[in-house]
Amino acid sequence: MKLDLKDKEKIVAIVASRYFSGQGWKWVDLNSDVSKIHKAYDDLRDQYAAYPYMSRDWYVSNSATKSTHMCDKWEELSELVEFLNAYGHHFDFLIKDSKKSLCIASIDGNLSNEQKTAISAARRSRYNVFVFRVDVPEDIDFELMQIGGGM
Repeated sequence: MKLDLKDKEKIVAIVASRYFSGQGWKWVDLNSDVSKIHKAYDDLRDQYAAYPYMSRDWYVSNSATKSTHMCDKWEELSELVEFLNAYGHHFDFLIKDSKKSLCIASIDGNLSNEQKTAISAARRSRYNVFVFRVDVPEDIDFELMQIGGGM
């Protein structure tokens, strides 16, 4: 069976996420979860507006959504959201081990000019950047096995 581009991209994402988990890193799939980071930001902003007697940093570091945005301070979260608004669509994962990193998952390792610009912006914002390349075959073999049954 011939694999199309979407199939290959899903395989790369699966391999990358398994690798990150195997390393014990925290990670977020930006393709599916970036809206959760934006929602967490909006919710924390609203919490602070309603109850300003606690610091914004306190709300961020004690939020239930901390595992999604991986930030400890309000300024850090604000900068992350601003960065993701500008360049987030060029990255596939947000990762945290000892430092926050961004990752592009790739089939061939070739980067577009837009991705190169986004990488430069990420490095200026003090993020590590990874390109996670996976060699995915053009075709994949399979076998359909019939198990008897029915009437």
